Amino acid sequence: MSDDEVDHELLALLRKSLGWDKDPTSAAETRVLQDAEYVYNNSIDVAIDYHGTKAAAATIWAAMQKQEFSLKTWSMHELHPKSKDEATVNFIFTMDLLNFCFWPEESSGQGFAVEYHGQRWIGYWSLVAVLQRALDEGIPITDPHFWQDQNECTDEILEHVFRSDSFTKIPLLEERMSCLREAGAVMYERFGCSFLRCIEEASGSASALVDLIVDSFPCFRDQARYGKKTVRFYKRAQILVADLWACFEGDGYGRFGDIDKITMFADYRIPQMLNSLGCLQYSPPLNYHIKQLKQIESNHPWEVQLRGCSIWCVELIRREILRQNPHARVNAILIDFFLYDTIKEQEARDTELVPHHRTRSIWY
Repeated sequence: MSDDEVDHELLALLRKSLGWDKDPTSAAETRVLQDAEYVYNNSIDVAIDYHGTKAAAATIWAAMQKQEFSLKTWSMHELHPKSKDEATVNFIFTMDLLNFCFWPEESSGQGFAVEYHGQRWIGYWSLVAVLQRALDEGIPITDPHFWQDQNECTDEILEHVFRSDSFTKIPLLEERMSCLREAGAVMYERFGCSFLRCIEEASGSASALVDLIVDSFPCFRDQARYGKKTVRFYKRAQILVADLWACFEGDGYGRFGDIDKITMFADYRIPQMLNSLGCLQYSPPLNYHIKQLKQIESNHPWEVQLRGCSIWCVELIRREILRQNPHARVNAILIDFFLYDTIKEQEARDTELVPHHRTRSIWY
């Protein structure tokens, strides 16, 4: 061997000794799933019905197969962005920065709604419509430079952006404006006003990107105390990564080697669906509280149990689908997306079986 030739065996040995030979996606852990299991193991008011979970796994997978539900389903919705570029990355970041709490106060009243492209959009879709409408009007609502420009991004402009086409204003408007400005400041100070920097720092790891998001942006730091332990949910941080993965179909800015570490997104819709499917069971006091449409405070033990047990329940459903269908290409993200779409279809047909729990917070 000449002096200028590379000794690959020596290089490999050096990398191994320094720990550089490890898959960069293997070390990162959000610990959301482990915390969910802890909540489930110590839950008093929410239980998982294992027979119901096994039956639901078969039902869900059969329905997903029948509908040809897959990663590509995300981009098929008319409101989701179609281009595969930085502008879409910014759109997704903004969307999930603000993706929380849309239900109306009144049980039978019309909630916040947006008229866009000849349709009336409610819930999550009202937010997507808000962003698309603002961009159509020349307002750079998805640009982090805009958020931290106090002369351009005024309260009046944001109130115009989030204007309602119903009699109900968007819930938690001040909190949404605060999230935008906080994120703008962090983006400017740490990431050069580019979320691509975050993606690059994560080195292809979904878990590392979630951890970076919650460490950098306080408004994504979705945690609660349960007993003597802090438990992590990270709903919006996780769905942000999942939306990138789905939009870019696992490639480019959406390529993550450990995407299956992402759990379901603990909100108020998936527990509702899991209860309807017979997977989650509630104690009489909690069940009565939900059916009476009474609010549950954020971080109340009931709310923590609902969220933690839902994450663990979807994990059990995922495992059961794979046990019954070893070659199935399914993860918690796809199961969550499918269950959410299903409950929204039931809502549109006015066939929802049970109410969802009601908690006002920026976490979901």
